[in-house]
Amino acid sequence: MKLLRSFLVPRSALLLVLPVALLLWNWVMANETTPETVVAPLPARVSLDALSVERALDELGQRIAQYPTDHEARLLRGLLLFKSGRVQNALEEIDGLLQKAPEFHLAHLIKGDILHSTVDTVTDVGQVGILSTETAATYDRQLAQLRAEAEARLEAYMAQLDSRQIPDVLVQLDPSVEYAIVVDKSLNRLYLYHTTRSDAPPKLLRDLYVSTGKLGGNKKKRGDLKTPEGVYFVTSWIPDERLPAKYGIGAFPVNYPNELDRRLGKTGDGIWLHGTEPMYYSRPPRDSEGCVVLPNIDLGTLLDDITPGVTPVIISSEINWISVEQWRSMRQSMNDALEAWRRDWASLDTERYLSHYAEDFWSGRHDLASWAQRKRRIARGKTFQKINLSQVSFYRYPYTVDGREIVVARFRQDYVSNNYRGDVFKRLYLVRPQGQVNAPWKVLYEGS
Repeated sequence: MKLLRSFLVPRSALLLVLPVALLLWNWVMANETTPETVVAPLPARVSLDALSVERALDELGQRIAQYPTDHEARLLRGLLLFKSGRVQNALEEIDGLLQKAPEFHLAHLIKGDILHSTVDTVTDVGQVGILSTETAATYDRQLAQLRAEAEARLEAYMAQLDSRQIPDVLVQLDPSVEYAIVVDKSLNRLYLYHTTRSDAPPKLLRDLYVSTGKLGGNKKKRGDLKTPEGVYFVTSWIPDERLPAKYGIGAFPVNYPNELDRRLGKTGDGIWLHGTEPMYYSRPPRDSEGCVVLPNIDLGTLLDDITPGVTPVIISSEINWISVEQWRSMRQSMNDALEAWRRDWASLDTERYLSHYAEDFWSGRHDLASWAQRKRRIARGKTFQKINLSQVSFYRYPYTVDGREIVVARFRQDYVSNNYRGDVFKRLYLVRPQGQVNAPWKVLYEGS
């Protein structure tokens, strides 16, 4: 993940911000311009009404009270206060943010716009050219990247302001998992969910800005600069002392390519959730070679919530949000399907058990034919078997394959028979034709 060092201004240029800001402030004091003359530098795609602004300001204030290091919430409050003409309040909010995060380049840019707006009209982020001593082309590139970041942050927040819905990828989160991460590439957001009950919808805890691959779309091959989409799991934690500085405070690798990726012929590896080089606060929306990149302070808030080998990371091109009623219906469908598979396996009716498997099923070196042959042979030696499933979670795949929906089931399996006893954590990939809600779910893959 090569860092675009041209993304933000060199440290020497950043040092110009404060003296220029002071000059602008002196200019402001010499002019008797009222807040009513201000036109805020909000991203062009974001349109707000007064009620939405007030609701957003209140919600952001609650976020800051709960998480004092939520610098994005302060940035958004500053932008929204500016939008509503409260220039002094906006300036105080951004000043408070810069005291806590002096390396936050976007906040410096917005402060310059706020100061300048009291003596002239500002119509876009970065209209005041105070952030660069570089060539015009370099400055334009820096400014475009900062504008894109401002748009991504505010658009994503306002899109979810009134939402009380659930991402459809989190069908069931077992309390033993506790936390799940969902990434929406279209909005450059990472959502952290938490649960204490598998029969209740998971609760949104954190909503964080991230940078993803330089090129859009789903990763297919090594070096294509795309962030993969799918259901993954964190595999380990790599601290900063074992990494180059560009990875920030550390990295959480995920298991790309997973079983399905390899089946689909995808290549590449080294997909991580990681931090940002210390001299920068954040990265532009599309700036990695495929990884998911967070500001260091945000990654730090996740350290206690991510458990290698347990925490799922579901990456989607765009999240599909569903109601609680839809979530309950999907959850019930998956539990019914898994229970039918368990019950028919325990019954010693091998043919009925095998009817739960898709024609293109695979597991390791087995296809459906060799799997069925093996299971029939094993069943001849059984007089009884008991199977108990616990710690069950379901994760819906963010895209279809060959016209089929996919759900990943992960659970603990305790098995007892007349000649064998064992327990294992298992994964099933379950499929059904897209849109056919009455069609049975079939096992596409089984593994541990």
